[in-house]
Amino acid sequence: MGGRRLRVPPAVVDTVLAVVLAAVTVVYSWEAYQARYRHEDWRPFDGWAVALCLLVTLPLAVRRRWPWTVLLVSAAGLLVFLAAGYQPSVNPWAPLLAGYSVIVRRPTRSAAGAAAVVAGLWLAAGFQARVSVEVSLAQSLIGTGAIWLFATGTRNLAERNAQLAEMTDRLRKEQELRARHAVVEERLRIARELHDVVAHHLSALAVQAGLAGYVFDSDPPAARAALDSIGATGREALEEMRSLLQVLRVAPDAGAEEDGPYFPTPGLDRLDDLVDRARAAGLDVRVAVTGRPRPLAPGVDLCAFRVVQEALTNVIKHAGPAARVTVALRYAADRLDAEVADDGAGGRPAAQLPGGGLGLIGMRERVKLYGGSVEAGPRPHGGFAVVFSLPVPAADA
Repeated sequence: MGGRRLRVPPAVVDTVLAVVLAAVTVVYSWEAYQARYRHEDWRPFDGWAVALCLLVTLPLAVRRRWPWTVLLVSAAGLLVFLAAGYQPSVNPWAPLLAGYSVIVRRPTRSAAGAAAVVAGLWLAAGFQARVSVEVSLAQSLIGTGAIWLFATGTRNLAERNAQLAEMTDRLRKEQELRARHAVVEERLRIARELHDVVAHHLSALAVQAGLAGYVFDSDPPAARAALDSIGATGREALEEMRSLLQVLRVAPDAGAEEDGPYFPTPGLDRLDDLVDRARAAGLDVRVAVTGRPRPLAPGVDLCAFRVVQEALTNVIKHAGPAARVTVALRYAADRLDAEVADDGAGGRPAAQLPGGGLGLIGMRERVKLYGGSVEAGPRPHGGFAVVFSLPVPAADA
């Protein structure tokens, strides 16, 4: 209970204020009349005076809902009170508070009108109280100026709080949008990774299974080698799939002690394994490296590996198992240039493998992400080539 605050509705606060002010005004006016003003020529404080005091003060109970109406009713009651000849010094405070309610809730022009009404009421009360013009004018200006400064300060503070709340809400929405955008980007990245793993490994498995079935009776050693390759390819695919799916499984606050290891992100250091799997699928793959090989940034390294992997997968799918493929890598001072080209002479593919048409799109998206360029298309003398280039930062060199 100590940390909770009691919230009282504003209408209740205003009602209590109006009742208390009315009671204080009536009691004080009666006592002031009996103690002092009855000896002067003021009208006796009678039942009509009590009714007019209530008319001036009680409307304050709804001052937040209808500020201008409350000010006009209170001002009219005070003017009738003054015109009836009652002593004016006991009843000017309610219009002052009503004027404050208008100034704090209405635009500047309307607020200035309310201030003028309050100033006129106080000036009239001063004249009715038989004080000098200077004193009447001074108390009118001081009273009106005080509520003007206080009300405008309160209004400016409320406006700044509203702007701050709006900015906070906008910032929260922007943070939510950025978080959703990051989630979408991560899902797209994982989708590309899954596509590469599934497309490459399953394509190789399908070709090797077809080859094993084709030579199962005529060449048992070749069939056995194909089955061994199927087992190795399947295990590697499972490892990569497990590594990717584990990323989805780990909670944001989970520590590094999550059960199961994280497998390293593949890069060009595993190019030999990739080529061996392609050769096991029947391709004649030759690798040519020029320049001085060196470690690359993880993102660039993964990008190059996946593009080469996708290119070899497309050869397995479309060029046939007997195609001859050249994988050429050239390490320049600030770039990595690569080409995967086949001669198109592999005959018909060993199996009709489905494709979603996303391989080339994934290549372009990956390479574009790292500021590179890629071209893919038929070669003039037959076959197909994928040529890409990736910038290598100076730190990597």
